Amino acid sequence: MKTQAPIGDIADWGEPVAAGAIACEFDYPVYRRDPEQGPRPMVILLQELFGITPTVVGLGDHLVAQGFSVAIPYLFGAPHHDARQALMPLAQARICITREFRALGLRSQRGFSVKLGALAEALKTDDSPRGVGVIGMCFTGGFALAAAVDDAVVAPVLSQPSLPYALPGPWSRALPVGREEMTEITRRARDDGLCVLGLRFSDDRISPKQRFAALKRRLGDAFEVIELDSSWGNPGANGSMAHSVLTAEVREEPPNEAHRARDQVVRFLKRRLT
Repeated sequence: MKTQAPIGDIADWGEPVAAGAIACEFDYPVYRRDPEQGPRPMVILLQELFGITPTVVGLGDHLVAQGFSVAIPYLFGAPHHDARQALMPLAQARICITREFRALGLRSQRGFSVKLGALAEALKTDDSPRGVGVIGMCFTGGFALAAAVDDAVVAPVLSQPSLPYALPGPWSRALPVGREEMTEITRRARDDGLCVLGLRFSDDRISPKQRFAALKRRLGDAFEVIELDSSWGNPGANGSMAHSVLTAEVREEPPNEAHRARDQVVRFLKRRLT
């Protein structure tokens, strides 16, 4: 019997910082939590499509326990809901077509990317002098990469990026960022030593392998890939529909492959930020 993924309660993080209080260009409230010893290198954790779910908070709690300060912007959805209480389809559709996020566009820049860069700049302080990390997952996976246009972002992690949606044809291999963004990210990888970490399950059709292959062609060794086997009969017992590498699929007792992938993310962040 599968045990439950680690969960947390966003209420334990206190009230979110009001929109604009951190960066005037960033108009979403932000939950923040620091380790017991005080502020440390900063990681921005982007929620999944269903909101700031308990498993997203569980990942945030784990990062704090590992010695990071963590900021979770509240973008949409309900912060205390889980996937079973997810957004209604019409609400999801509104999110997908809004200019801020624009899930249905090939090679398009999305307005939220610029705002996320402003937030990263504001959070790069004496406690995080080298820069900040950004973790995006599924719907927000590509935004972690787009944020790396800003020099303040030095550790982008894109877990199972799903935008643009993997429809047949060019959609499956479409990059999760706009053309100008990809050009600048490629330059940073070449000139500044930027390194990007990507995670997915091997049989995940929502985050297709062609997309990672396209990123690998552009970034080369600067794109580190963690791919978990979810093919039939795989030794890690990952389900064929496995998707959420860092949240829903993590098991701590006993540790599974997703748990080990989460450990690799922590090591990547520590290597890049500290």
